[in-house]
Amino acid sequence: MIREEDATGREHRDPGIVSLPEEPVDEPRANRAMFVLDGFDLYFGRAHILKGITLEIPSNQVTAIIGPSGCGKSSLLRSLNRMNDRVPGMRVEGKVLFEGDDVYGQSVDPVTLRRRVGMVFQRPTPFPMSIFDNVAYGPRLHGLAKRSELDRVVESSLRDAGLWDVVKDTLRKPATALSGGEQQRLCIARTLAVDPEVILLDEPTSALDPSATTRIEELLQRLAERYTIVIVTHNMQQAARVSEDTAFLLSGELVEFGPTDKIFRAPDDRRTEDYVTGRFG
Repeated sequence: MIREEDATGREHRDPGIVSLPEEPVDEPRANRAMFVLDGFDLYFGRAHILKGITLEIPSNQVTAIIGPSGCGKSSLLRSLNRMNDRVPGMRVEGKVLFEGDDVYGQSVDPVTLRRRVGMVFQRPTPFPMSIFDNVAYGPRLHGLAKRSELDRVVESSLRDAGLWDVVKDTLRKPATALSGGEQQRLCIARTLAVDPEVILLDEPTSALDPSATTRIEELLQRLAERYTIVIVTHNMQQAARVSEDTAFLLSGELVEFGPTDKIFRAPDDRRTEDYVTGRFG
């Protein structure tokens, strides 16, 4: 369900590290916890990938996950919608609660979970079909067949992804004809088309040029007014520009989690300071 009323009080960031918006004195914070991880451990066979992760991811904002290669960033992201399920020897301990429900509980349907918690990958992955059919694929899969409704969903999703004006006259052309940045925005539109509550992004701009990266970052800040967004990024400047909270992982452990401005300007842990200032990683 989309909650537009949660979008109050946000402000856009300028490039660079900036201070977070001040909390209203006379109003409670609108952002409740969308995910709560409590002592979460992830194993692939004998490999202990994530170790006792405990944190709360707020709704309707951008949360960044940073850390050096191999620290467990992507594994943590994929744990939120059970994308790790098919990894041989995968098992978990502890809890991942999504709006109060245990993601790994027996009653949870992973297909339904992944509709509510969508995923955008590192490299654009358009299907080998038209632009229109790429965006309509999910709604059709979930039973939407009426053409007028499909037209509405496709246009709305492309508008939300900032792509409608680019492709509105070429919807029947192959999606692979789009540029890399346009393909990534198409993948975001495809995710939006099934009306998720959360969008997970795994280094979504690492294969894009600076101009396309800027467009994606601006898009994420707009989308966070209506969706919860969690992004894995190796780009420190990107994390500082787009996120409200940041989690720093190291060797599968959560070293520090908190407001992005604090993580980058006054972290509590020396290892965080060493990483964000480029001393290692």
